[in-house]
Amino acid sequence: MASRASSEAPAAGCSVPVPALPRLGRTWYRRGAPYWLRRARTTVFVVLAMALFSLFALGLYEGVRDLLPSTVRVVWDGVQVAASVVALVWGAVAQRREHREALLDPPDPARTARAKRDHDRRVPGRIALGRGLVLLAAPVMPAFAAYVAGRLLVWLTVREYPSEAGARRWLEEHATRPAAQQ
Repeated sequence: MASRASSEAPAAGCSVPVPALPRLGRTWYRRGAPYWLRRARTTVFVVLAMALFSLFALGLYEGVRDLLPSTVRVVWDGVQVAASVVALVWGAVAQRREHREALLDPPDPARTARAKRDHDRRVPGRIALGRGLVLLAAPVMPAFAAYVAGRLLVWLTVREYPSEAGARRWLEEHATRPAAQQ
C-alpha cells in the first residue's frame, strides 16, 4: 500500500486527516503558496467571467437602447447609471451580510461537499432558465450585471470562506476528542 501524502496525514496533535474542501483541497489548512495560488486562479477566472458577462449585458442593453428615441436615451442612460451604482452597492452589502451569517454557523466538510454537489446538479437547469429571463431583463441588464459584480467582488475579497471556518471547527472538535470515542 502506498504511503499517505503529507496533506492526508493528520495535523499535528490530531488523529484525523485534514479534510479536503471544494476548490481549495487541503491547502486551506496551512494557507501557504498553493492556497494563495488557488485563490488567485479563482479570482482571475471570476474577473474574466464578470468582464465577459458585463460586455454581454452592455451589448444586450445597447440593442434595447437603439430602439428608444434619442431624447429618451439620455434619460434612460442616466437611470441605468444610477441603478447600476445602487445595484453594485446592494450586491456587495447583501453578500457581506450573507458571509457574516455563514461564519456564525459555518458548514462542516460533509455539508460543504453536499452543497457543492447540489449546486453542480442545479446549474444546468438554472442556465436554461436564465437564457429565457435574459431577454426579459434586457432593459435593465447593466444594473443586474452590477449587482452580480458587487456580490462576486465581496466573495473574492473575504479573508476566510465559511467552508474553511467550518472545516477548522470540525478539525478542532475531532482533534480534542479521545481516540476511543471517534
